Amino acid sequence: MGTDAPRTARHRWGRFLVGLLVTVLVLAVVAAGIGWWTVQRSFPAASGRVVVPGLTAPATVYRDDAGVPHIVAETDADLFFAQGFVHAQDRFWEMDLRRHATAGRLAELFGESQVASDAFVRTLDWRGVAEREYTELDADTRAAFDAYAEGVNAYLDRRSGVELSLEYGLLALQRPGYEPEPWTAVDSIAWLKAMAWDLRSNLGDEIDRALLSAELPPEEVARLHPGFPFDAKPTIVDGPVAAAPAATAVEPIVPDAAGHLDALASLATTIDALPELLGPEGGDLGSNSWVVSGALTESGLPLLANDPHLGPAMPSIWTQTALRCAERNAACHYDVSGFGFAGLPGIVIGHNDRIAWGLTNMAPDVADLYLERVQGDSYELDGALVPLTVREEVIEVAGGDPVSVTVRATERGPIVTDISSDFGRVAEDYAAVATPGEPPAAEGTEAEVSLQWTALTAGTTSRAILALNRARDWDEFRDAAALFDVPAQNLLYADVEGNIGYQAPGRIPVRSAGDGTLPLPGWTSANGWSAYLPFDALPTALNPGRGYFVAANNAIAADGAELTQDWDLGYRAESIDRRLGELIAAGQPITAEHMAEIQLDTRDANAEAFLPVIAELELDGDAARGARLLEGWDGAADADSAEAAYFAVVWRELLDRMFGDLPEGTRPQGGDRWFSVVQTLLGEPENPWWTDEGAGATGRDAVLAAALAGAWAEASDLMGDDAAEWRWGRLHTLTLEHSSFGSSGIDALERTFNRGPYELGGGSAIVNANGWDASVGYEVDWAPSMRMVVDLDDFDDSTWVNLTGVSGHAFHRNYDDQAELWREERMLPWAFSVRAVREATRDVLQLRPPGD
Repeated sequence: MGTDAPRTARHRWGRFLVGLLVTVLVLAVVAAGIGWWTVQRSFPAASGRVVVPGLTAPATVYRDDAGVPHIVAETDADLFFAQGFVHAQDRFWEMDLRRHATAGRLAELFGESQVASDAFVRTLDWRGVAEREYTELDADTRAAFDAYAEGVNAYLDRRSGVELSLEYGLLALQRPGYEPEPWTAVDSIAWLKAMAWDLRSNLGDEIDRALLSAELPPEEVARLHPGFPFDAKPTIVDGPVAAAPAATAVEPIVPDAAGHLDALASLATTIDALPELLGPEGGDLGSNSWVVSGALTESGLPLLANDPHLGPAMPSIWTQTALRCAERNAACHYDVSGFGFAGLPGIVIGHNDRIAWGLTNMAPDVADLYLERVQGDSYELDGALVPLTVREEVIEVAGGDPVSVTVRATERGPIVTDISSDFGRVAEDYAAVATPGEPPAAEGTEAEVSLQWTALTAGTTSRAILALNRARDWDEFRDAAALFDVPAQNLLYADVEGNIGYQAPGRIPVRSAGDGTLPLPGWTSANGWSAYLPFDALPTALNPGRGYFVAANNAIAADGAELTQDWDLGYRAESIDRRLGELIAAGQPITAEHMAEIQLDTRDANAEAFLPVIAELELDGDAARGARLLEGWDGAADADSAEAAYFAVVWRELLDRMFGDLPEGTRPQGGDRWFSVVQTLLGEPENPWWTDEGAGATGRDAVLAAALAGAWAEASDLMGDDAAEWRWGRLHTLTLEHSSFGSSGIDALERTFNRGPYELGGGSAIVNANGWDASVGYEVDWAPSMRMVVDLDDFDDSTWVNLTGVSGHAFHRNYDDQAELWREERMLPWAFSVRAVREATRDVLQLRPPGD
């Protein structure tokens, strides 16, 4: 009896623990089941039959294993209606987020933290420009955009809350009761304004030059902003090497300097704080595209490759779609496949049954800053005060009070430095700015900065996209290109008749004064834009004798109309040109496999320039160990390369040691511009820029030695003492962050929506352009957002891959299924013909009108 009681108590306690454990497990299973059920509620139906009010005839959606929708319909209206329905199925949260961003309404969703960016977007009035653009659309384009919006809304009518996307369940915690508004055609057009902003060319360079002008003489500002090396790098139209055009003198900004330079610094801070919807501004925000004539290919017909370099995101900026008319006739005009944006009808990059096209950022100078003298609600112009245009914008704030923002504008464009106190109003006691022969500013004048930008007026790019989709030959392609005004893009072309071509489109300003590289005084009408270049004055070429075009953001031609002073400096173009030249010289017909291999080239031209110099240095200690590690390295920045990892640390150390004292906001990010700056200095070993005050080193060799030693210590801290274990991919990682919750700081949310990190090779100004910002770290900030190779001999032999996947729904099988393929540098078959699509089909969804 004495032992039975404790045993019974232990037994009862044991049964309690078992029962508790079972209960916890059951609750966990139930919670997991509810969670999974909640997640899956937003997954779209990919098969079966759905009655959809708004359709006029049946439409069918064929999806392959990657979830790529191939949409077939009987009319243009039904085709775009179905595309809108499918985009809403796959990506509506992303679409809703984008329209809030482009309307300056993010604070409505996420609270006070987004007020500043909303204020800037309201100042630029993207939404207002899109509304004006919609009213100017031709009837066919308007019908397509309206049909797309109706398709989106047909899907919204079927679902709400977490049934639309998991993110809405999370948003309800901060914004309870939120329901998305119906989609409109203006929502679609506004996204083109965001695209134009993120590809806005040299605005950052213009601010940078102005800030440097206060610290450095003009010749040193020019040294830090080198021009395109026409005698050393290929241009798009002229080919491998062109004669350099005559240099033009750049007049320095009048150094006032406190007021307007403070305003410019404030503007730079504002721009850096904005959400970059395509990726952070920088030299790596570009693309590769090249097209090869059938005279050089194995098939006898052209090959075209394209991989745009944009900011990585989850889901990817692109979505893959095919649009096909059941029968091409007067009511239906499309048979096209490729990459587009969720929220936008049509295909942006891809091919139809006759032609293929690729895009890279042309980056013409289409934005200028002006120093303004403002008194109250007026600004000075030609000695008189002119009223500013003033409007009030009210920003609704989730969980807070509305915020009112006053937007002021000159005739040229909005004042961009007085958005709010968060961005710092310029100092009141600035020195007066005067141009020769003009009186100084009146007492009480404030220094402000205004922006003139081509995207602030209604354009025709929305028309251009659909015209490209329908184009059947070179002439129709050029007609479509003439409509592609903002953002201006290099357009590469190939067709099934064997032609290849290049066309530069865009709304490019003609300046009354200056070259667009520095802000100019706005108080005189002698400065500003006098006209736009006519389309026929823009560069174009068809079937060049060399048999190919390479457009990697390099200069277009050595002569012709002035487009910009700030081209990409041609390192990627040179590498692509070299690889093509090697194949041609060997007499080897070029194949689609060669095109894909070139996209993955990791040759680091910057490293190649340094290696022979480092090899000649007399070194000891850690610097000597670093030099020995680099001996024999071929300069390939592969993910498993110890040499690439070490050289990246050397490069970052060197930039900081030489240029770390530059004004805030002008310090080097790395990339092609700084490759050129420092490589030029390699040939000037006694130049004063070779100074490292912290190490007490002067002269090229001493500064390089200090950087090599410092980098060895830094690399050891980052990757361990055994250099044999170092590899570039350990430092150079890519994390695909969800645009809303990916940097929330809440681990569970980030693990739900983010993917990665992935170890990568490549780098800045390298063909495999996984770019990084040396002023911040080694992580990937820009990347090939997709890759494609189009075979004009047989479109079904084409290949493509997206950075993430088709779906925007976390945990959906197509949310991240292409990310691993992309990381492993593999491509997917790109089915196009009816036969190939049906063979690849996994799911079939039949959309039917009521009563069918």
